[in-house]
Amino acid sequence: MIKQILNRLPRKPSKTGENREGGGTPTSSSIASTSARSSSSAGYHYGNSTASSLSGVESNSNLGLNHGDKFVQAVNSKLNINGSFPTSSYEALPSFRDVPNSERQNMFIRKLQMCCVLFDYTDPTKNLKEKEIKRQTLVELVDYVSSANGKFTEIMMQEIVKMVSINLFRTLTSPPRENKILEAFDLEEEEPSMDPAWPYLQIVYELLLRFVTSPETDAKLAKRYIDHSFVLRLLDLFDSEDPRERDYLKTVLHRIYGKFMVHRPFIRKAINNIFCRFIFETEKHNGIAELLEILGSIINGFALPLKEEHKLFLVRALVPLHKPKCLPMYHQQLSYCITQFVEKDCKLADTVIRGLLKYWPITNSSKEVMFLGELEEVLEATQPAEFQRCMVPMFRQISRCLSSSHFQVAERALFLWNNDHIETLIKQNYQVILPIVLPALEQNARNHWNQAVQSLTMNVRKIFSDTDPEFYEECMRKFQEDEAQGKDVKAKREATWKRLEEMAAMRAATNEPVLVSPRTATISPSGKASRAQFE
Repeated sequence: MIKQILNRLPRKPSKTGENREGGGTPTSSSIASTSARSSSSAGYHYGNSTASSLSGVESNSNLGLNHGDKFVQAVNSKLNINGSFPTSSYEALPSFRDVPNSERQNMFIRKLQMCCVLFDYTDPTKNLKEKEIKRQTLVELVDYVSSANGKFTEIMMQEIVKMVSINLFRTLTSPPRENKILEAFDLEEEEPSMDPAWPYLQIVYELLLRFVTSPETDAKLAKRYIDHSFVLRLLDLFDSEDPRERDYLKTVLHRIYGKFMVHRPFIRKAINNIFCRFIFETEKHNGIAELLEILGSIINGFALPLKEEHKLFLVRALVPLHKPKCLPMYHQQLSYCITQFVEKDCKLADTVIRGLLKYWPITNSSKEVMFLGELEEVLEATQPAEFQRCMVPMFRQISRCLSSSHFQVAERALFLWNNDHIETLIKQNYQVILPIVLPALEQNARNHWNQAVQSLTMNVRKIFSDTDPEFYEECMRKFQEDEAQGKDVKAKREATWKRLEEMAAMRAATNEPVLVSPRTATISPSGKASRAQFE
């Protein structure tokens, strides 16, 4: 009787009970034991199984158990609902070989969610065990995707894209530079910045590449997740300092362009926007060469006749890319794209050559050599009709290059005559071209300091004289007349200045304004001519 009365009395709650009812945080040991019980009872599944296990926990809480709500919190902290793991309990999952075929898709999703946990790779001493577990898990995922023998389900695609996005999409940090715009040779001398997380990022990129190229990936279904937003964030990564990452990005984006036809116009437009911002605003981007490599392959596949959209891209994006100072970093890829356009449609040669002349460098000799090399490649694909449209302004510029005191510029310009196709075009129009270039050839033959340039000049002169000796002699006479006339004009100008200086010297003692020779004038520290010179 006494025991029955005592059992009806309210008991004093234990410390553990106070902690739970008061909203306190359970200890790590209680989380581990709770999660272990949930693992054994619910199979510790992720994805769809997570919802079922959590619904089971909720049903338990409805039974009125005191620990029900805290049990749900413990499971949520373990799974973090979005599938991430706390590093304190980051344990390897069973291998695919150790689970039945019916459970492999669920295991695949669990491993994907496990790899959504991020670690600090800048500190090689932290979380060594967890990092190795993640690396091994990523390798298993790559093998699973490579050997998949059934179509990827929508939930699998969603989890793949989610894991890839969490690991790859991040804010890129670049080392500080004193000058935002550096010369090309400075950029070449700089050591590339290597991402310490690359050993792990590489496996994620490989997983994405295998997923995109897999025949088990349905493009119509996958485009819901590899969408415009995903492509834009992928393009943002092309500014990475790590060349290894940019190389993988190049391959992945090219495969996405090939598989998802619906995204092709958007990808081209997005690349165009990157180029325009680079040309007209920042002049700083690490991935221009890789983007141009992708475009080279894309342009090669353009159908004929070319769409107006593609021609506008050439005029508004590719040709202006010759403007930035860091052109040497991507000129080879740019030249290939330009040449591809001309080979596709020879009528574009005039547009391209005039674009080159518009951005032709004036004081940068190394860029001039590159422009001359590209000009030769374009001329190789140029037909006579287009050549005639632009030959006058083009050979005026070539004449200036022939007269350059920088021997590499003059030599590269003279090498144009070594190309059989270009030499044929010049011979067909020699009556227009010879009068333009002859003065530069004669000045080189007489005065150029470099022996190789003089030798090449003599060869070019011989080509013209052999083509039409009479016309060559006529042009020589005209050149000699113009030269003599120029000497007379120069002598008269110097005589006039000499008379003015003598008159100024005679009237120097008067207060009348006089013309002072610039050779005798001195400048005061303030930057103005001394008043005594005018009195």
